[in-house]
Amino acid sequence: MQHPSPSKPGVHGSRTTPAPKLFGMLAEFAGPAEVYRAAEKIRDAGYRKWDVHSPFPIHGMEKAMGLKDSPLGFISLFFACGGFFGGFLLQFWIHRYAYQLLIAGKPLIAYPAYFPVSFGLGILCATIGTIFGMFALNGLPRLYHGVFRSSHFKKCTDNGFFISIEAADHRFGVESTASFLKFLGGKNIEVLED
Repeated sequence: MQHPSPSKPGVHGSRTTPAPKLFGMLAEFAGPAEVYRAAEKIRDAGYRKWDVHSPFPIHGMEKAMGLKDSPLGFISLFFACGGFFGGFLLQFWIHRYAYQLLIAGKPLIAYPAYFPVSFGLGILCATIGTIFGMFALNGLPRLYHGVFRSSHFKKCTDNGFFISIEAADHRFGVESTASFLKFLGGKNIEVLED
Protein backbone atom coordinates (compact mmCIF):
# COMPACT_ATOMS: atom_id res chain seq x y z
CA MET A 1 0.00 0.00 0.00
CA GLN A 2 1.40 3.35 -1.02
CA HIS A 3 0.97 6.49 0.99
CA PRO A 4 0.49 9.82 -0.81
CA SER A 5 3.58 11.99 -0.67
CA PRO A 6 3.24 15.31 1.14
CA SER A 7 2.63 18.21 -1.20
CA LYS A 8 5.54 20.51 -1.85
CA PRO A 9 5.29 24.29 -2.18
CA GLY A 10 4.20 25.24 -5.67
CA VAL A 11 2.82 21.74 -6.42
CA HIS A 12 -0.86 21.20 -7.20
CA GLY A 13 -2.89 20.98 -4.02
CA SER A 14 -0.74 23.28 -1.89
CA ARG A 15 -1.99 26.65 -0.71
CA THR A 16 0.02 29.69 -1.64
CA THR A 17 -0.77 33.30 -0.94
CA PRO A 18 -0.83 35.38 -4.11
CA ALA A 19 1.68 38.17 -4.27
CA PRO A 20 0.10 41.58 -3.60
CA LYS A 21 -0.50 43.71 -6.67
CA LEU A 22 1.22 47.08 -6.73
CA PHE A 23 -1.22 50.02 -6.91
CA GLY A 24 1.23 52.90 -7.07
CA MET A 25 2.77 55.58 -4.91
CA LEU A 26 1.41 58.28 -2.62
CA ALA A 27 3.15 61.47 -1.46
CA GLU A 28 1.98 64.18 0.92
CA PHE A 29 2.56 67.89 0.28
CA ALA A 30 2.60 70.84 2.67
CA GLY A 31 -0.28 72.87 1.22
CA PRO A 32 -2.33 73.80 -1.84
CA ALA A 33 0.41 75.90 -3.47
CA GLU A 34 2.96 73.10 -3.12
CA VAL A 35 0.62 70.42 -4.49
CA TYR A 36 -0.33 72.76 -7.37
CA ARG A 37 3.32 73.27 -8.38
CA ALA A 38 4.01 69.55 -8.03
CA ALA A 39 1.02 68.76 -10.25
CA GLU A 40 2.39 71.03 -12.98
CA LYS A 41 5.78 69.31 -12.84
CA ILE A 42 4.24 65.82 -12.88
CA ARG A 43 2.15 66.82 -15.92
CA ASP A 44 5.24 68.18 -17.67
CA ALA A 45 7.18 64.99 -16.86
CA GLY A 46 4.68 62.99 -18.93
CA TYR A 47 2.79 61.03 -16.29
CA ARG A 48 -0.76 60.12 -17.35
CA LYS A 49 -2.32 57.99 -14.59
CA TRP A 50 -2.17 60.08 -11.45
CA ASP A 51 -4.44 62.16 -9.26
CA VAL A 52 -4.42 64.98 -6.73
CA HIS A 53 -6.30 64.52 -3.44
CA SER A 54 -7.27 67.61 -1.46
CA PRO A 55 -9.77 68.46 1.32
CA PHE A 56 -11.21 71.25 -0.85
CA PRO A 57 -11.21 72.20 -4.55
CA ILE A 58 -8.06 74.03 -5.65
CA HIS A 59 -8.74 76.70 -8.28
CA GLY A 60 -7.02 75.90 -11.59
CA MET A 61 -5.98 72.35 -10.60
CA GLU A 62 -7.53 70.89 -13.76
CA LYS A 63 -5.21 73.12 -15.81
CA ALA A 64 -2.20 72.18 -13.66
CA MET A 65 -3.02 68.50 -14.19
CA GLY A 66 -3.54 68.97 -17.93
CA LEU A 67 -7.09 67.62 -17.88
CA LYS A 68 -9.25 68.02 -20.97
CA ASP A 69 -12.80 69.36 -20.94
CA SER A 70 -15.37 66.81 -19.83
CA PRO A 71 -17.62 65.28 -22.50
CA LEU A 72 -20.49 65.25 -19.97
CA GLY A 73 -22.16 68.27 -21.61
CA PHE A 74 -22.37 66.45 -24.93
CA ILE A 75 -23.76 63.35 -23.22
CA SER A 76 -26.46 65.49 -21.56
CA LEU A 77 -27.27 67.21 -24.86
CA PHE A 78 -27.56 63.86 -26.66
CA PHE A 79 -30.01 62.50 -24.09
CA ALA A 80 -31.97 65.79 -23.98
CA CYS A 81 -32.41 65.79 -27.77
CA GLY A 82 -33.32 62.11 -27.72
CA GLY A 83 -35.97 62.69 -25.06
CA PHE A 84 -37.37 65.80 -26.78
CA PHE A 85 -37.64 64.28 -30.24
CA GLY A 86 -38.77 60.93 -28.83
CA GLY A 87 -41.65 62.64 -27.01
CA PHE A 88 -42.52 64.69 -30.09
CA LEU A 89 -42.56 61.64 -32.36
CA LEU A 90 -44.58 59.61 -29.87
CA GLN A 91 -47.30 62.24 -29.76
CA PHE A 92 -47.22 62.60 -33.55
CA TRP A 93 -47.65 58.84 -33.99
CA ILE A 94 -50.48 58.68 -31.45
CA HIS A 95 -52.46 61.52 -33.04
CA ARG A 96 -51.76 60.66 -36.66
CA TYR A 97 -51.99 56.84 -36.65
CA ALA A 98 -53.04 55.24 -33.34
CA TYR A 99 -55.97 57.42 -32.16
CA GLN A 100 -57.23 59.72 -34.88
CA LEU A 101 -59.66 61.84 -32.89
CA LEU A 102 -60.95 65.19 -34.08
CA ILE A 103 -61.47 67.42 -31.09
CA ALA A 104 -63.20 70.82 -31.44
CA GLY A 105 -62.28 70.98 -35.09
CA LYS A 106 -58.53 71.03 -34.44
CA PRO A 107 -56.23 69.32 -36.94
CA LEU A 108 -54.91 65.83 -36.19
CA ILE A 109 -51.34 67.15 -36.02
CA ALA A 110 -51.58 70.04 -33.53
CA TYR A 111 -47.83 70.27 -33.00
CA PRO A 112 -47.77 73.40 -30.74
CA ALA A 113 -49.43 71.28 -28.06
CA TYR A 114 -46.61 68.72 -28.27
CA PHE A 115 -43.93 71.05 -26.87
CA PRO A 116 -44.72 70.91 -23.11
CA VAL A 117 -44.60 67.11 -23.03
CA SER A 118 -41.55 66.98 -25.33
CA PHE A 119 -39.72 69.57 -23.21
CA GLY A 120 -40.49 67.68 -19.98
CA LEU A 121 -39.31 64.40 -21.47
CA GLY A 122 -36.15 66.09 -22.76
CA ILE A 123 -35.34 67.40 -19.26
CA LEU A 124 -36.00 63.97 -17.72
CA CYS A 125 -33.75 62.18 -20.23
CA ALA A 126 -31.01 64.82 -19.87
CA THR A 127 -31.04 64.32 -16.09
CA ILE A 128 -30.85 60.54 -16.36
CA GLY A 129 -28.13 60.74 -19.02
CA THR A 130 -26.11 63.19 -16.94
CA ILE A 131 -26.25 61.03 -13.82
CA PHE A 132 -25.26 57.79 -15.57
CA GLY A 133 -22.72 59.61 -17.77
CA MET A 134 -21.07 61.08 -14.67
CA PHE A 135 -20.92 57.65 -13.04
CA ALA A 136 -19.37 56.13 -16.18
CA LEU A 137 -16.81 58.91 -16.69
CA ASN A 138 -15.73 58.81 -13.03
CA GLY A 139 -15.45 55.01 -12.99
CA LEU A 140 -18.12 54.69 -10.32
CA PRO A 141 -19.22 52.84 -8.34
CA ARG A 142 -15.73 52.14 -7.06
CA LEU A 143 -16.00 50.77 -3.57
CA TYR A 144 -12.27 50.69 -2.87
CA HIS A 145 -9.22 52.70 -3.91
CA GLY A 146 -5.56 51.86 -3.37
CA VAL A 147 -4.86 55.07 -1.41
CA PHE A 148 -7.14 53.82 1.39
CA ARG A 149 -4.30 51.54 2.54
CA SER A 150 -2.26 54.55 3.62
CA SER A 151 -2.54 55.64 7.24
CA HIS A 152 -1.49 59.19 6.26
CA PHE A 153 -4.30 59.52 3.71
CA LYS A 154 -6.88 59.96 6.50
CA LYS A 155 -5.71 63.59 6.74
CA CYS A 156 -7.00 64.25 3.20
CA THR A 157 -10.48 65.11 4.48
CA ASP A 158 -9.07 67.68 6.93
CA ASN A 159 -5.72 69.26 6.11
CA GLY A 160 -3.74 66.84 3.92
CA PHE A 161 -2.73 67.35 0.28
CA PHE A 162 -1.66 64.26 -1.63
CA ILE A 163 -0.64 63.10 -5.09
CA SER A 164 -0.99 59.46 -6.09
CA ILE A 165 0.70 57.99 -9.16
CA GLU A 166 -0.55 54.61 -10.35
CA ALA A 167 1.78 51.74 -11.17
CA ALA A 168 -0.07 51.33 -14.49
CA ASP A 169 1.47 54.59 -15.72
CA HIS A 170 4.07 54.05 -18.45
CA ARG A 171 6.63 56.25 -16.64
CA PHE A 172 6.18 54.61 -13.22
CA GLY A 173 9.18 53.02 -11.54
CA VAL A 174 9.35 52.52 -7.78
CA GLU A 175 12.73 54.17 -7.27
CA SER A 176 12.52 56.80 -10.01
CA THR A 177 9.00 57.91 -9.06
CA ALA A 178 9.88 58.03 -5.35
CA SER A 179 12.94 60.19 -5.99
CA PHE A 180 10.92 62.44 -8.33
CA LEU A 181 8.20 62.96 -5.70
CA LYS A 182 10.85 63.67 -3.08
CA PHE A 183 12.47 66.21 -5.41
CA LEU A 184 9.07 67.92 -5.79
CA GLY A 185 8.77 68.33 -2.02
CA GLY A 186 6.71 65.26 -1.20
CA LYS A 187 6.97 63.72 2.24
CA ASN A 188 5.62 60.49 3.76
CA ILE A 189 6.13 58.79 0.37
CA GLU A 190 4.54 55.34 0.39
CA VAL A 191 4.41 52.45 -2.04
CA LEU A 192 0.82 51.19 -2.05
CA GLU A 193 -0.45 47.69 -2.74
CA ASP A 194 -3.90 47.09 -4.21
